[in-house]
Amino acid sequence: MNLQLEPDVAFGAHPDLGVAAAVADDRPFLDEVLRKHHFRYSSALAVYLLPGDTPHNTTVRTVARASREFQDAGLSVAADPRIMLPPPIPTPDGVPVRQTLPGQSLTALTGELHELRRSADVADVLEQILDEHHGVVGDLEEFIDTAAAWCERLDTANGRELGLHLRTIAHHVAFLGDQLVTAQLDLAVMPDETPDIAPPLSEVPLLTRYEIPSVTHTARARAALASSPTRKGTLPISPDGAAHSPASPSSPRRTR
Repeated sequence: MNLQLEPDVAFGAHPDLGVAAAVADDRPFLDEVLRKHHFRYSSALAVYLLPGDTPHNTTVRTVARASREFQDAGLSVAADPRIMLPPPIPTPDGVPVRQTLPGQSLTALTGELHELRRSADVADVLEQILDEHHGVVGDLEEFIDTAAAWCERLDTANGRELGLHLRTIAHHVAFLGDQLVTAQLDLAVMPDETPDIAPPLSEVPLLTRYEIPSVTHTARARAALASSPTRKGTLPISPDGAAHSPASPSSPRRTR
């Protein structure tokens, strides 16, 4: 990078060493912030390095947080855009490696909607979400399928059950993608525009959505009722709970 002024801190991506940070001088504050964000100084290379096994998303967040802290202190920061490039997704032997590309976040695309007036423009934004190779819907489906495969590798009853449940969710995501394609095509052929007197999108109230119980709460509830190798016997069943004995039908959510 050809910079007019030398930055106080520069972050770069190295193919073998990972993400490195170089500082303009030995001010204690620079060292303190980098170490706070898990960078470690290499005296042999005279740069700070993140641990080589740091996941990509964690690396991006770490660089962003450290950069923000430096900038809040009035320091200049430069970062190599290659830090944003995710690693290729592993594939079986003989299958071409899928090269991932950095895409716009859903937050950025949602913000873009606030500036649009024509239906066709909204359709273009929606098309980015539905892109076959880099759209978020396809990526989400692949992520859930991969998580399901991870659960199945446990080779346990719970792992197989959760894997099957995740694959069911992946099918729902695929169905959602089909519905969004229909909406995108409808928007693409609509000649409509929002009138000049229309209120800003930020002032249009959103519909109240049904609140789904948090996964953490549900997982804790299931874990509390599950058998434990250190727990002797079974929990007593109250008369009121007799109607909910194992003989009763299973939850519709678990119906396959």
